Amino acid sequence: MRYLEEFQNPELAGGLLADIRATVTRPWALMEVCGGQTHSIIRHGIDQLLPPEVELIHGPGCPVCVTPLEVIDKALEIAARPEVIFCSFGDMLRVPGTGRDLFRVRGEGGDVRVVYSPLDALRIAEENPHREVVFFGIGFETTAPPNAMAVHQARKRGIGNFSMLVSHVRVPPAIEAIMNSPQCRVQGFLAAGHVCSVMGTDEYPALAERHRVPIVVTGFEPLDILEGIRRTVRQLECGEHTVDNAYARAVRPEGNPAARAMLEDVFEVTDRAWRGIGVIPDSGWRLSPRYRDHDAEHRFDVARITTVEPAQCRSGEVLQGLLKPHQCEAFGTACTPRTPLGATMVSSEGACAAYYLYRRLDAPGMAREASPVG
Repeated sequence: MRYLEEFQNPELAGGLLADIRATVTRPWALMEVCGGQTHSIIRHGIDQLLPPEVELIHGPGCPVCVTPLEVIDKALEIAARPEVIFCSFGDMLRVPGTGRDLFRVRGEGGDVRVVYSPLDALRIAEENPHREVVFFGIGFETTAPPNAMAVHQARKRGIGNFSMLVSHVRVPPAIEAIMNSPQCRVQGFLAAGHVCSVMGTDEYPALAERHRVPIVVTGFEPLDILEGIRRTVRQLECGEHTVDNAYARAVRPEGNPAARAMLEDVFEVTDRAWRGIGVIPDSGWRLSPRYRDHDAEHRFDVARITTVEPAQCRSGEVLQGLLKPHQCEAFGTACTPRTPLGATMVSSEGACAAYYLYRRLDAPGMAREASPVG
């Protein structure tokens, strides 16, 4: 159990919790969309401090976790080629594909490099004109603008040996898919503040109205999350279902116009497979036709690779909020950070990694059952 003294402002945290307790009159199930929010919740024990009527369900907002196995295998195939320098953020190197990961490819002689920006990969391409340089472009709307900028710059500057393996996903269609699931009982959402800082909130009012759920844009600090929960519970208790911005210091309704313009230029909306979930219509981006020469999937002819998820891994259920990590039979035994079966145990934003890191190892440590299955 975490205590209020661990919060940066324990008095304010205590006031928010008192307001939630005074407001709630019946059980409510809320989903935090972002994996960063999940880690903050588990690290600070926010779910254990809340009244028992308020249940938090972990959503699919971990970009590494939702990257499908098929795309991981495409990355491994490309990275193993001798003419390729494969660049990626570090959190992708230990994500398991079919039988190996990018660390294994590097150990077997592949030129796999960790970079901190897609522009670093573009610089490597300039410095190595006789090699093919591929950047692994994954993530939600937050990381998409710099990836788009890198491709835009490659085309503008004529850097023909640079390409990107793209697996970008979008949050609003995922919320739509969650609400359309017959197993779902989510009654309110804490939307990811960093996503909305890029894209704004234009797509959320229709979702809130259509599914009659409040959507509160929330930050990532413990106090931000408590404030988001407080506002969501108040709406639910009042029978309201609107979009509320509790992260106004970073989010404007229109988002970031320059970033959105770059995305519209470089990418186009497409159906996208989510690991463990399946294909969600219009939930992703791919490079638009004018930038297709920089599409690694087409350049290296890996579009036909197909894979099958390991049966023992239940990360798909975790990503959909149907299962808490400690409820998986492999959690902490066959599946650990050293021997991961799925990306949710590897990623710095994965729910399984959060439960393992902060010692939520078994059901007795939980105050109540948290599956959204009716």
